[in-house]
Amino acid sequence: MSDMSFEKINDVYLANTATVLGEVHLEPDVNIWYGASIRGDVAPIRIGSMTNVQDNVTIHCDHTIANTIGSKVTIGHNAVCHGIEIGDGSLIGMHATLLGGTRIGKRCLIAAGAVVPPGMVVPDDHVVMGVPGKIVRETTDQEKAYLLKLPPHYLRLVTRHFQEPHDPTVKRWQGNAQ
Repeated sequence: MSDMSFEKINDVYLANTATVLGEVHLEPDVNIWYGASIRGDVAPIRIGSMTNVQDNVTIHCDHTIANTIGSKVTIGHNAVCHGIEIGDGSLIGMHATLLGGTRIGKRCLIAAGAVVPPGMVVPDDHVVMGVPGKIVRETTDQEKAYLLKLPPHYLRLVTRHFQEPHDPTVKRWQGNAQ
């Protein structure tokens, strides 16, 4: 058995060590990598098409705030998203933490390790860095081009991993609730 295996369910790629439970709605070509935990047990979570949720990411909800993540979003390794909204085409850097009520606009870049405080609103096309996170500038044209390249890159990568054998005994997400 390979440690690097994926299953494709309803056009969603799910790593064999990822956990998805509760009220979670995943659009086509979402890819959820090894060790990620997506828990819609207290409020719903929606993730848009072609979004990649990388290794060991945690997505959970506050009791009153759902998570809504747009399309073509990249959420880097070990990031934590807790009761947030992320606009299309944004990048959440490795080890970044987004706290309750945070709203990230489209095409934003949240730097690795940033801690975005509760309730912060980041307008479209901006960069956030630091602890606590602060808006430092607008995204450059070069950064916007980079953000566009990430989702198709991860979709190609996940299709390679999907070709590996998988463990049929691992309970996996079975699709959106009807």
